Amino acid sequence: MSGHSKWSTIKRKKGAADAKRGKIFTKLIRELSTAARIGGGDIESNPRLRLVVDKAKAANMPKDNIERAIAKGTGNLEGEQYDEGVYEGYGPGGVAILCETLSDNKNRTVGEVRHALTKNGGSLGQSGCVAYLFDKKGMVSFGGDGTDPDSLMEAALEAGAEDVIESDGGIDVVTVPGDFESVRDALRDGGFEPAEAEITMEPSTTVNLEGKDAETMLRLMEALEDLDDVQNVYANFEISEEEMSKFA
Repeated sequence: MSGHSKWSTIKRKKGAADAKRGKIFTKLIRELSTAARIGGGDIESNPRLRLVVDKAKAANMPKDNIERAIAKGTGNLEGEQYDEGVYEGYGPGGVAILCETLSDNKNRTVGEVRHALTKNGGSLGQSGCVAYLFDKKGMVSFGGDGTDPDSLMEAALEAGAEDVIESDGGIDVVTVPGDFESVRDALRDGGFEPAEAEITMEPSTTVNLEGKDAETMLRLMEALEDLDDVQNVYANFEISEEEMSKFA
């Protein structure tokens, strides 16, 4: 919706200023180790690992850190083993929330997630309560400055993209997960360098928040993302640009 931003766009706008480098590296190390443990340490034959390595490089993680995390995942170095988890719940205004976690202690993780939710106007739900509201998608995102929307749309659709969405925050090229890498690489080859590229969970419907609910929801999302065990947080809300300006 024009003049509105979903959480993914809000986070992208806030990210550069709010990023905590050490915490980002902690999360990436867990992702690298887990991807290597599940699919092996060969980047060429492990798409999940390849994607995380790209994210680590984009975050300027040193090569030695990347290689050490992969070695721990494959068992060549001693390290913790992390189990994947998904927690679902609700935020202010009935917003649906999906948290993906990597943890070496699930009891600790669920306690921390529940605490963050209840402290910030939300609640933890049962498995499956909101997952049906989200679809896994590839997302290749571009900033609004210096990118020609028409040329990008033409190139994206020719490469096999599912959709191209233009908003105040930039342009998002949406793909089915299986086409993500080929579309991203085709756009790069065509001279379009993305600001961000990832496999994400996109909501099928959104809830527009205002006032106190909007402020509380932003605080809740930041509290969840600040947890070491939480890798990704998805939610189906949007906030108008006018409303966001009140929190700047």
